[in-house]
Amino acid sequence: MIKHRYLGNSGLKVSELTYGNWLTHGSQVENDQAAACVKAALDVGITSFDTADVYANTAAETVLGDILVGERRESLEIFTKVYWPTGPGGANDEGLSRKHIMESINGSLKRLQTDYVDLYQAHRFDYETPLEETMQAFADVVRQGKAHYIGVSEWSADQIRQGAALAKDLGFQLISNQPQYSMLWRVIEDEVMPASEEVGVSQIVWSPVAQGVLTGKYAPGAPLPEGSRATDEKGGANMIKRFLNDDVLERVQRLKPIADELDLSMAQLALAWVLHHDNVSAAIIGASRPEQVRENVQASGVVIPQPLLERIDEVLGGVVERDPAKTLETNPQGRIYGS
Repeated sequence: MIKHRYLGNSGLKVSELTYGNWLTHGSQVENDQAAACVKAALDVGITSFDTADVYANTAAETVLGDILVGERRESLEIFTKVYWPTGPGGANDEGLSRKHIMESINGSLKRLQTDYVDLYQAHRFDYETPLEETMQAFADVVRQGKAHYIGVSEWSADQIRQGAALAKDLGFQLISNQPQYSMLWRVIEDEVMPASEEVGVSQIVWSPVAQGVLTGKYAPGAPLPEGSRATDEKGGANMIKRFLNDDVLERVQRLKPIADELDLSMAQLALAWVLHHDNVSAAIIGASRPEQVRENVQASGVVIPQPLLERIDEVLGGVVERDPAKTLETNPQGRIYGS
C-alpha cells in the first residue's frame, strides 16, 4: 500500500502519491472513466485528492465531489485552490482579494459536497492585492472551519517567507507549496526548497513525469503519438512543447537502463525520483485509465541508490532547467499594489 508523509511542519499526513484531476475531469475524460480512476486510486491506498476551482471552469470539482460521495470523509484529504478566473469572468472573479477568496471557498465546498477542505491553496501569487488582505482572509477561512490548512502554488522563495511570516502573526500555518518539479524541471531546488525548509513548508509537486515526456513514449525524430498530451490543443500541447526537442528526448531514452536496473517503468522512476527529496511530501499523478493509477502507485516507497541518482544527473546533463527565475514564469505580473 501507498506510504504517507507529513505535510510541512504540521500533523497532517498525505499520501505521497496524490491524485489530481487537472486536464482530465470535466474536460478530457468522461465521468464514468474519471470515477473508475478515482476508485482505483482509493483501492491502492491513495487518500489525498487535488483539484482547483479553475479546472474545467469548476466542473472538475463537481466531478470529484460526485465520485467521493459515500466515502468516509475523515479518511480523505481533499485539496483545492483559488486564484484563476472562474465563472463568467467578472471583475472580482479572480485573484486573492478577500471577496474572491470568501466566495470561492463557498463555491468549492458546495461543488465538492463537503463542509471543509483539508488544504486550501493560493493558486498563484496576487500582485494586485495586499498580501495582508489575502492572508487575513485565509486566516478567517481556517477559523470558520472551511479549511484545515493553507498552502500556496508556484510562489517564489521571498513570497513564501513573507506569506509564512504573516500566517504566523495571524495564528495559522502555511504548510505547503505546489510547484512544477521533475528530473527535467528543477527550478525550485536552489531557492524555493531552502526557503520552504526554513519556514516549515513542504512541496506537493505537479508534472513529476514532465507532462509525460519522462515515460519515454516520445522518441526523438518520431511522430507524436496519437491521443498523447502533445497533440491536445486544449492545453496539454502548450505545456509539453518545451521538452519536445531531440536532445531532451534522446537523453530521456537513456534513462531506461536505470529504470530497468531498479525493475521500474520509466514513469515509476520519474515519480520515485521526485519523492527522494526530503522536502517533497507528495507527487501529483493524473490518469485517464485506472491501470495508470495502479502502475504509478508502485513508485511509492522506492529508494533510488545514490550512484543511480548520480547517473541520472549525468545522463540528463545540460537539458535540465534549473533557473530559479522560472518559478515566476507562470505568475501573471499585474500591477503591484500601490503603484
